[in-house]
Order: sequence, then structure tokens, then C-alpha cells
Amino acid sequence: MPPTSDETLTHRLILPRDANHYGTLYAGSLMSLVLEAGYSTAYRAAGRSANLVLKRVLDLRCYEAVPIGQVIEIRGREVHRARAQVVVALFGTPLSGRHKSWVDSLMQFVQVDSNGRPEPLAEEPTDAMFDHLPPEWQALRDRARKLLAIRT
Repeated sequence: MPPTSDETLTHRLILPRDANHYGTLYAGSLMSLVLEAGYSTAYRAAGRSANLVLKRVLDLRCYEAVPIGQVIEIRGREVHRARAQVVVALFGTPLSGRHKSWVDSLMQFVQVDSNGRPEPLAEEPTDAMFDHLPPEWQALRDRARKLLAIRT
């Protein structure tokens, strides 16, 4: 499915410095790439005046090893919003010759003021914001809502 205007795209060439001893994407590099894509997505959703911090990684699942030399694409989209927080979903566009995502993730970001305290987002949340999500995003939104119900 081609990306929509509600999505953020992140591209990256996997280099030897990103690899583990098997010649595939190292878990630490994967986390860094997904976090960068997540922040970009949350920033875009919250607006140019956003001052966001990562509250928690709700979920991160890697389904397939990514070899050195592969160009990856991570798609991101806001899937949940509360008064001072935004949850973004991310998934890796299938690798060449594949049909399923190689990674997906859910991240919760909070808008903070200059003292680091939660501050309301400019746009108030409404359920209608997410009424017509495509199926791949709706599945991630459903997973996010279940994970958000778990308090730590």
C-alpha cells in the first residue's frame, strides 16, 4: 500500500557500522533507527511547536534480519492521542522480494513545558481522528490501546 499524506517516511542504508557479527542490522542500531523515525512521526503529528520526550516504547518487534547494503523504509503514523501525549505506530516496508513488514513498533511521546512537566497538545484529541485508518494501521492502533491499558 503506498504511503498517504498522514504518514512519515524514513529511509536508511544499512552500513557495516550498523551491523552485528552476522552482517545484519544490530539490535541497538535498529532501536536507534526506529526511535528516530518515531520522533519524526510524533513531531509531525504534534506540530512545529512540539517539545516532545519519549515516555515509553510500548512495543518493538523485529520479524526479519536486514543485511548490510539494504535500503530500508520505515513508515510512521499517529494512532492515538490524549491531552498531552501522542502514540505513533511504525512499520518497515517489506524488504525486496518479501510481502510482510520486517519490523513494527509503538511509541508514546509526551509534550512537555520548559520545566519538563506534561503540557496539553495544541490539538485536542477526538475519536474521529482515527475512525478511518487503513487495516495495517488499525491493527497497530488496537495493539497500542491494549498496551496503554497496562500501567507501569
